[in-house]
Amino acid sequence: MKKPSAGREDGRDKRSTAIKTMASTECAAGVLHEVPADLHVILTSDAALLAKWNDLTPIQRNEWICWVTIVKKPETRADHVMRLSSQLQEGKRQPCCWPGCPHRRPKASKWFSNP
Repeated sequence: MKKPSAGREDGRDKRSTAIKTMASTECAAGVLHEVPADLHVILTSDAALLAKWNDLTPIQRNEWICWVTIVKKPETRADHVMRLSSQLQEGKRQPCCWPGCPHRRPKASKWFSNP
């Protein structure tokens, strides 16, 4: 007789169930950064956008989060949130022309005054 996979009695893999649940209800975080409230609202307001977000690697999500949060002006941040939304919908997986999260890559911190 065949054993159930991943310890479930019904034979379903609990990892795939968790991924499906997360993709439909939760907003995955980055490597170092949590999803800020304003970005969370935008991502969870559109199921297709949230699915694309959760499909990114943790490092890609981290880069997007840092790109949104590192700016100083609230209007620039709002612009970055909207650009993130449109660029994810276009299939972009990371911010364009971004040297990288200075919190993850110390050499990139020279480009930012508030790493």
